[in-house]
Amino acid sequence: MKARFADAAKALFEIPGGPHVDFTKPAGEPALAAPDSVSWRVFKNPVALFVGGVTAVILELAEPRVRTGVWEHSSFRADPMTRLKRTGLAAMVTVYGARSTAEAMIAGVGRQHARVGGVTPGGEAYQASDVALLDWVQATASFGFLSAYHTLVAPLSTEDRDRFYAEAGPAARLYGALGAPASEAAWEAQLAAMLPRLERSDIVLEFLHLMRGVKVAGPLSRLQHPLIRAAVGLVPEEVRAVLGLGREWLPRPLEFPVIRAAARLADRTPIPGAPPWEASVRMGLPGNWLYRR
Repeated sequence: MKARFADAAKALFEIPGGPHVDFTKPAGEPALAAPDSVSWRVFKNPVALFVGGVTAVILELAEPRVRTGVWEHSSFRADPMTRLKRTGLAAMVTVYGARSTAEAMIAGVGRQHARVGGVTPGGEAYQASDVALLDWVQATASFGFLSAYHTLVAPLSTEDRDRFYAEAGPAARLYGALGAPASEAAWEAQLAAMLPRLERSDIVLEFLHLMRGVKVAGPLSRLQHPLIRAAVGLVPEEVRAVLGLGREWLPRPLEFPVIRAAARLADRTPIPGAPPWEASVRMGLPGNWLYRR
């Protein structure tokens, strides 16, 4: 069962025909986050990444400028799983990749953002490189991944949750998110400030229906709909109210124990060849080092 789970989890990081990143090189070169960071602990868990990634996208799509940029200038509608995998690979490089690899990738993303802009259906101009929008995207990603791990895998102390936000700072600044939250309190303040700008959109429902329909490989396929409901459940209640995501989108009473069991299994199942394993090897550690802690 563990072998099948590991194969399915590894598939979440692989993009057929897409870029390949060797996380074992250059040997000894540090990442933007340290091996003993909360980030390395959280991002090794594929269940938390899937759930937290969906939560983050829901929050992104609640903001009209971000929503228009994402929906009109990406492949979400045509191929949502590949788009999510690309986002996941970018997260892996940001957390586990050698600093030089991460800096080169982030610079490329910045060049792409510089070419993305337009006007929302409501008539508001936007630019993907706008610091306020980059701050929101960074904040929602941190919140989504952290909340998924904290809720589904293992509770994290207030200190560790603050460390997680702070650890994202160096990468966030490279992306151009100069005001990304550095603590849980800063995230809550940012959410409160952004809440009046968030709005309901059919695109959020379209995204969720697309995610229900994409094919997820292996044992996780049986949990696909519950995992998506878990992601909706992590969205702050006040945002769910704005988006009109009612009880029908929330997890069923008996689903959480099953999801937690899968998430905890993932947390102790090493995946040879996956970014956390290869990054540990690059730093002179055993490949399964993160799973033995």
